[in-house]
Amino acid sequence: MARARSDSPLLFELVEKPDFSIETKAMAEGLWPVAGMDEAGRGPLAGPVVAAAVVLNPANIPEGLDDSKRLTHLQREALFLKILGSALSVSMASISAEGIDNSNILKASLEAMRRAAAGLSLPPKLALADGRDVPPGLTCEGRALIKGDQRSQSIAAASIVAKVMRDRMMCGCGGHHEHYGFEMHMGYATVRHRTAIEAHGPVARLHRASFAPFRLGGVEMAEEDESFAGLE
Repeated sequence: MARARSDSPLLFELVEKPDFSIETKAMAEGLWPVAGMDEAGRGPLAGPVVAAAVVLNPANIPEGLDDSKRLTHLQREALFLKILGSALSVSMASISAEGIDNSNILKASLEAMRRAAAGLSLPPKLALADGRDVPPGLTCEGRALIKGDQRSQSIAAASIVAKVMRDRMMCGCGGHHEHYGFEMHMGYATVRHRTAIEAHGPVARLHRASFAPFRLGGVEMAEEDESFAGLE
């Protein structure tokens, strides 16, 4: 006899939404303020890595906070404004492509998060970082949370701020370097971007020379105007 099909949701259909429980537990331990930290732009061939740190107001948390990758452009833009208008403190920092090349993308991402946390007007007692690593040099306790932007609303807020700010930077790059379409792909290795690199070459201090295909192909970097050099 066939078993009746369960109407319970399958495990892979469950979508974990961030909440404020980690922050609430920290508050009960005397660790307040709590900042969430995240970065955007680890994978692209061009542009900076941008990090944000956010201390949310427990009494005024915007609805709809989530991992920025699970939100649309319009949702991110709307939440960005709500976060800036309601959070107790927000800070952003970036490391340029040149800075990434001088270390590596992991070290640059962690350093950007450290700088973002250091820039908060309300110094945190605990900083929650998305991922496996705690940025070295924090002036407070730090904890790393794998998939933190899907677990902590503070980290989710930071992921949105970092993503929106980086996208705006890359749109500015698109207006300055019209051949590359940065405003469409944000520096990621799309067909259009790779085709533009083949046709016009990479842009010095904007493209990441330590990333393939530049590192593997030995492509000569084109000169960039001093007026736009260094997004750090």
